[in-house]
Order: sequence, then C-alpha cells, then structure tokens
Amino acid sequence: EVQLQASGGGLAQAGGSLTLSCLTSGLTFDEYAIGWFRQAPGKEREAVSCVSSGDGSPHYRSSAKGRFTISRDKGKVTVYLQMNSLKPEDTAVYYCNAVGPGRVLWGQGTQVTVSS
Repeated sequence: EVQLQASGGGLAQAGGSLTLSCLTSGLTFDEYAIGWFRQAPGKEREAVSCVSSGDGSPHYRSSAKGRFTISRDKGKVTVYLQMNSLKPEDTAVYYCNAVGPGRVLWGQGTQVTVSS
C-alpha cells in the first residue's frame, strides 16, 4: 500500500522551531518529488517546499527561504521539513505530498500553530 505518513506538527512560539516528517511507504523514493503544502483557515492550499525526484534538489516558496530547510533520507524513505524562525502566519495544516509516475499522493495533515 502506498502511503505518506506526516508527523511533527504542534504548537510553537514565534521565533521557535518545529520539524515535520513525511514517512513514505510503497513507492520508489527517488522517482517522486516529495514535499509540503499548507492550508490556513479560509485560505487555499499552497506549496511550501519540495525536493525534486532524482537529484533531490530543494525548492521553497519565497516566504520559506532562509527559514525552512527540506531534506530527504533515502535510507529512512522520509522527507523532513525543518522550520525555524516561525511566524504566526505559518499557522496552518501542513500536508505531505508526493508526485511521481502517473500519480499524486497526499498524506494526512498535521497542524502547526505558531503563537505570537
């Protein structure tokens, strides 16, 4: 069974840090671009960051650059999103996403709440 399991959300103060994890199963890890989207209440879902398939090069939305770091561990078939210098506007449900040969996959959401 192909599955994305997200974890690591929680409550942080502004300026704090959280790390999200996306554990994959049932897919060929290198064949998928894997990353994170988020959706705040009343807003559309937006892309935050991803690693490309193949070389795993990272990509970030502009508001995440310099604060967030995405990485992947092939041995653990997991993608991590280290979020530093968190801001209240980062508050959202974060979703792991994988795009590969002929399919788009979503994990369950994990809530990130940043208090001011």
